[in-house]
Amino acid sequence: MSKAQKFKALRGFRDFPPEDLGLREHLFTVWRRVARRYGFQEYDGPPLEELALYTEKSGDEIVGQLYNFQDKGGREVALRPEMTPSLARILSHRSRSLPKPIRWYSIPQLFRYERAQRGRLREHFQWNVDLMGEEGVEADAEVLAVALDALRELGLEAEDIRARVSDRRLLAALLRSAGVPEDRLVTAYTIVDKVEREGRDRILDRLEKEVGLDREAGEQILSLFDSPGLDGVRAAYGSDPEVQGALREVEAFMTVMEELGLGDFLEFDLTIVRGLAYYTGIVFEIFDRKGEFRAICGGGRYDALLERVGGDPLPAVGFGMGDVVVGEILKERKLAPEYAREVDVFIVSIGDELRPLARRLARSLRDRGRSVTTPLRSLSVRKQFQAASAEGAREVLVLGPEELARGAVVVRTMTDGTEREVPLRELAPELQVPDLAGA
Repeated sequence: MSKAQKFKALRGFRDFPPEDLGLREHLFTVWRRVARRYGFQEYDGPPLEELALYTEKSGDEIVGQLYNFQDKGGREVALRPEMTPSLARILSHRSRSLPKPIRWYSIPQLFRYERAQRGRLREHFQWNVDLMGEEGVEADAEVLAVALDALRELGLEAEDIRARVSDRRLLAALLRSAGVPEDRLVTAYTIVDKVEREGRDRILDRLEKEVGLDREAGEQILSLFDSPGLDGVRAAYGSDPEVQGALREVEAFMTVMEELGLGDFLEFDLTIVRGLAYYTGIVFEIFDRKGEFRAICGGGRYDALLERVGGDPLPAVGFGMGDVVVGEILKERKLAPEYAREVDVFIVSIGDELRPLARRLARSLRDRGRSVTTPLRSLSVRKQFQAASAEGAREVLVLGPEELARGAVVVRTMTDGTEREVPLRELAPELQVPDLAGA
C-alpha cells in the first residue's frame, strides 16, 4: 500500500485557519465601515476575465504576472490581477444611467504570478475604492482621505505612515521639457518608476535604449528626482507654462487635504510614478515611516480607462490597499486583534436525561441570536466545564434536577465564577415548566 501523499498550499498562497481569518475579517470590517462612512457602495465581479482586458489595458509590466490559460471553450482567459479593468468593463454598460459621482468599492481576491516575498504573495485580497464622474482635485483628495481614515481606524497615525503624492501631468510636463518624445512618455514612466530600485547607470542606459535620449538628457531627467519635492521642481522648471499649470493642480490638491485635516500625512514626491499605463493625474502611495514594509496602498487618477473598454468617457480616481502588508504592519505594531475562541453560552447537563432539554434550550437561544454550544456526547460534569472553558464560553447554563424542579437554571459567569439562578421562562418562554418532567 502506497504512503499517503502530503499536500501543502501552493507557494505564495495562504490558508486561513480561524486565528488568521480573524485578522482578515478585522481588516474587511474596517474597510467596509470607512467606505460606507464616505457614501461608497460595494460591488464585485468575476475572478476570471478575458485575457485581452489586461493585455490591452494595463501596460506591459502586468502581462508577465498573469495566471492565464485557454479554457475548455478555447477562450483566452486570466485570473484577475487587479480590479480596475473589471470595474471599467462593468461601468461601460451602465455608467450613463447612474447618478454622478459614482462611489463604488470592492474587496476582491487577486492573483499575480510573481516571486513570493515579504509583503507580496501570489494571491491577496485588496480593498479597491473608486470615485467616478468628477474631474477636480476634490475627488482625488476624498479618495486618498478614505485610505488614510481606514489606516487611522486601524490604529496608524501620521507618525506611523505617510502618503507620498505626485502627478502624472506634472511629470509629463517635466519629461517633455527634458526632451522626451510624446510617444515615449509611457515608456519613460515605467523606467523612472524604478529610480529607487535600480542604479543610476541602469536608469540612464534604459533611457538611452528605450526612450532614445542621450546621456545629457538622461542626466537632466534624473536630476528631477534628486530633489523630488515641490520646491525643487518649482526652482528648476517653474518658468515653463505647462509645468506651472500642473503645479497649481498639485498645490490645490494639497490645500484640500489640509482642509480635510490630513495634511500631516502628506509629502510631495516626484519619484512616485505608479507603473501602470492608465494613470493620468494625481498618483499616490502610502508607506510606513520606518521604511520596513512595501507600499501599503497605491492609486491615482485614471480618466481614460473606461473609454478604452467601450464605455462613455468618465473621469475616475481610485486606489488599492492589500491585506498582506497591512496585516504585517498591524502585527508588528501590536495592533492586530488577539484571536480567542468565544461563544455566548455553553449548556451543561447534570445527567444524560436532561440532554434533550439542553438541545431544545440551545435551539431557543440560537433563534434569539445567541451563539450556543452543548456537548455532542455524554460527558461528566467536570469535562463539560472543561469544554465550556475551551470554547471560550462567556456563560454556562447548568441544567440540574433540583433547580429545574423550581423552574430555574443556574447561570455561571465564566470570567469571575459567580452564579445565579434564572427562571427558565426568562431564557426560553416556550419551554414550560410542566414539560420538564418529560425532558
